[in-house]
Amino acid sequence: MSALKKVTKMRLFLPVFCMILVMVLNVIVDASGGKFFLNFFTISVQNGHLYGRLIDILNRGSEIAILAIGMTLVVSCSAGTDISVGSVMAMSAGFCCMLLAGYGVTSTSEYAMPLIVGVIGCLIMGCICGAFNGALVAYLNIQPMVATLILYVAARAIGLLFCNNMIVYVRVDSFAIFGSYVGPIPTPIIIAAICIVVMALVLRKTAMGMYIQSVGINRKASRIAGLNSQRIIFMCYILCGLCAGIAGLVASSRITSADTNNIGLNYEMDAILAVALGGNSLGGGKFNLAGSVIGAYTIQAITTTLYNLGVSTSQAPVFKAIIVLIIVVIQAPPFKEYLAKARAKRAGSKAKEAANV
Repeated sequence: MSALKKVTKMRLFLPVFCMILVMVLNVIVDASGGKFFLNFFTISVQNGHLYGRLIDILNRGSEIAILAIGMTLVVSCSAGTDISVGSVMAMSAGFCCMLLAGYGVTSTSEYAMPLIVGVIGCLIMGCICGAFNGALVAYLNIQPMVATLILYVAARAIGLLFCNNMIVYVRVDSFAIFGSYVGPIPTPIIIAAICIVVMALVLRKTAMGMYIQSVGINRKASRIAGLNSQRIIFMCYILCGLCAGIAGLVASSRITSADTNNIGLNYEMDAILAVALGGNSLGGGKFNLAGSVIGAYTIQAITTTLYNLGVSTSQAPVFKAIIVLIIVVIQAPPFKEYLAKARAKRAGSKAKEAANV
């Protein structure tokens, strides 16, 4: 029992347990349907590309994983969430395709500007949005949800203005590479892996991770200790915007177009849920980047499972909302206090019984 308690108290226990639970559910569903027992884990090669449900989860969950990186930093340093990441994805994608196709052009098979200009423009637009949110939160002390609500509402509309209220198609193979394949491996998986590795190295090899956690635990104490808490929060929001820009580039490359009405739709909820599933407190402070990444792919696995069970796309957010509610309740201090009191009471009754014997 002591070993079990140690395992359950590990920070990665919740995301790993949820991932295993989803996998077991898929195996049971496959078995009940008369399919091969390990159909969920089957990976095949078709036309030189990897296929399979696991590959699909890793591929489709890449955008959420990238968003979860930025969301983790924002939640940790500001004890709030950035609800604009999905809209910033769409806005950045629209700006990128507008640069590549030219303003007012609905479809093109040739670049109006070099590809690198569109990619850099997409990333810069994401950083600008992150800087806007960060300035409101860090320097004007506006609550994160209220501050990011502005771009949550306005960013998609701005993206439509970039595209002249149209869906802009960029039908060029070099642009589609970001959402297709590099050899047998889907490119989004590679991009997500690079983002995760780079951020992990920055957080571990520099003092940035400690600074972020310090500001999130106690902003005033961090400032007294010599840290510029405002600048750290501002920087985290810029990084969150950059992640949204990268995710927007991948999403638009998948469909070789900028559909600003649908790109990143409801992704902010998935990113927040990924952070919560990763065992990170939504109240800020210490964070676990690996847990958030596992949580992101768990969200995609849940989505894939719901579709496999016949749940429609319009009903899937309801189940995700229920999962968010359960996680938030589990992490709530009153619930933790209740469990601690219940365990203490149970331990006391067992001690009395032992004494009577």
